[in-house]
Amino acid sequence: MARTCTLKGNPLTLEGPELKVGDKAPDVTLKKSLVDSIKISDTNGKTRILSVVPSLDTPVCAEQTRRFNQEAAKLTSVGFYTISFDLPTAQARFCGAEGVDTERFPALSDHVDGAFGRAYGTLVTELRVECRAVFVLDKDGTICYAEYVPEIAEHPNYDAVLACAKELG
Repeated sequence: MARTCTLKGNPLTLEGPELKVGDKAPDVTLKKSLVDSIKISDTNGKTRILSVVPSLDTPVCAEQTRRFNQEAAKLTSVGFYTISFDLPTAQARFCGAEGVDTERFPALSDHVDGAFGRAYGTLVTELRVECRAVFVLDKDGTICYAEYVPEIAEHPNYDAVLACAKELG
């Protein structure tokens, strides 16, 4: 049976597996800029929150990114990353306009080949965007929290995400 999410009630297909707590985080490469890349494993060594959004240029995604940016300033022992299909130049423009601290909360792009979306089960086939999801990884890359938000236009459970990250340190 195909996995799905909805956008304003309309069903959409999710490509890839549904990752669960205890799974090893897939090691994929994302773009930090048009020329620089980073692998998920490059961020090992600390607790990480991977905030996955369809597009930074939409209201809920912008609000989610601003919220985690505020939390990143308070939780300095946790690494924060936002991931979308937006081009790195669009991500940089958004972060600059919104005052997002990209040193503490870098935006990473999956636009090249959708490897993150396919590996993490967040690729919305019909729209070629990520669904809304949040993953908390421990310092060794094990998933300790996984949330696939069923309705793309709704927010994740911020309190649960932050509680998990704080517990891990």
